[in-house]
Amino acid sequence: MQEKNNNLKYIKMKKKFILIGLLLCYLGVNAQEKLANNSKKIKVDGVAVVVGKNIVLDSDIDKFKKELKQRSEGKIDISDCEILEEIMMQKLLAHHAVVDSMVVMDTEVNSEVERTIGYFTQQLGSMDKVLEMYGFNNEADLRGELYKIQKEQMLIRKERASITEKIDVTPEEVRTYYNNLKDGKNLPEFGAEIELAQIVKTVKPSDAEEKRVVNKLNEIRKDVENGFSFRLKAIINSDDPAVSGNGPGSGGLYTITRQSNFIKEFKEVAFSLDEGEVSEPFKSGFGWHILKVEKIKGQERDVRHILMQPKISNEELETAKNELANIRQQILDKKITFEEAVSKYSEDKETKNNKGLILNPQTNDTHFSLTRMDPTLYGRISSLKQGEITEPFYDEVRGGAKMFKILLVKSKNDAHTADFKNDYEKIQQLTLEKKKEETIDKWAKEKIVDTYIKINKDFKKCNFKNNWKKD
Repeated sequence: MQEKNNNLKYIKMKKKFILIGLLLCYLGVNAQEKLANNSKKIKVDGVAVVVGKNIVLDSDIDKFKKELKQRSEGKIDISDCEILEEIMMQKLLAHHAVVDSMVVMDTEVNSEVERTIGYFTQQLGSMDKVLEMYGFNNEADLRGELYKIQKEQMLIRKERASITEKIDVTPEEVRTYYNNLKDGKNLPEFGAEIELAQIVKTVKPSDAEEKRVVNKLNEIRKDVENGFSFRLKAIINSDDPAVSGNGPGSGGLYTITRQSNFIKEFKEVAFSLDEGEVSEPFKSGFGWHILKVEKIKGQERDVRHILMQPKISNEELETAKNELANIRQQILDKKITFEEAVSKYSEDKETKNNKGLILNPQTNDTHFSLTRMDPTLYGRISSLKQGEITEPFYDEVRGGAKMFKILLVKSKNDAHTADFKNDYEKIQQLTLEKKKEETIDKWAKEKIVDTYIKINKDFKKCNFKNNWKKD
């Protein structure tokens, strides 16, 4: 009887993990319909629940249900009431994160926004395609919506981490959990996965080219101070792709506040100038800028800027490629290990201190599902075996940074049924997650009692696991 209970508990827990994972994807990186509907200001169809100061709309449930159906290929059957309860749990965590004064820095949120936008752009090919798919008129609106979503998700993660920070599992607990799954014939299936590490060689413009750009911007600055139109100068000279459009950035013009999602260097200069003043050239990750404060309106400023990106010659590109090819050959000749080469040569800050391992932006771990990998990346590594390294290839990121990379297939596993020895870390993680969820459930039961919760009459018929109705 105890074995049967354990199996039933696993099935429920597995269903819960799937639901939570999909919910976080829906609310976070892949909240496609939510983003599009918010940007188009579609009329909502009612409030399903209020948890603290957070609301859940009827449309949120419908959209998540559609997302769930697509992602599970119709194999997961979860009721609206179950979906609503998990959404309420996330809103409860978000509410108490604020109550508990959890701090989320703007820099943290903006970093996540950049990573998300980078992922979107890589998947779809360009920012224009991202804006078109998600229904936004301009990048600023997309960034604003992503900022709100990412901030809530970071608050939720911090609150969950605070609640479960002391939770751990012993090897015996892991073994017991695995044996219960095995005895009940409920061992999970793990899909084909790969781990990748990289060495990055950034291609930088020459000092002479940097000086040429700065001199050009100084010439433009003098012309503007002598009466020339900054707008026309921007249209002619700026490398900002928005300069020739009709939305924000047209003619180099932006309206910003200190809270706007612009790079730090841009805001610092914009808020250091008086109305009508033109800055000296300053550098950011995008290139070199000058900007003029057109108008100060309380907390807002209308600023016009010109961005110029130093050019990189074909000879400089070829030199960087050859340097990386030489590093690759040293690794193949066993004169240096890949990890040593990462530490010595790689110029990517995010992976340099992690032995070159690339973080999956969807899962925040180092494993990539081969069936969900970016097609371009998949094409580079699909034929490689574990331990093999790609030839150097060119890549660039939004903002103009150009680079060559080599990728190491750190590990590669085919789809298989969970095995205690080979998949110990994953089983350990499942055991830990189960224990954490049990702790979160206990926390929720206590917090629901003294948290304001209002449920629409249409959902009061739901048979919730927790006492959200406070009967």
